[in-house]
Amino acid sequence: MSVARVTEITASSDKSFKDAIEKGVERASKTLKNVEGAWIQEQKVVVENGKITAYRVNMKVTFILQD
Repeated sequence: MSVARVTEITASSDKSFKDAIEKGVERASKTLKNVEGAWIQEQKVVVENGKITAYRVNMKVTFILQD
């Protein structure tokens, strides 16, 4: 039986939500071992002068704890 933990992170991209998600998961995987999944809790954009300048996601990342 395994035990998992969930941590919440925020990631940002100037390209797209997809890019922000990929960056967040990639970065989390550098610090957390056994990352198993993630779910997107919230998406938002930053707007400056009527233009989208950043795509941000809040996500929860699940990873399996080692014995």
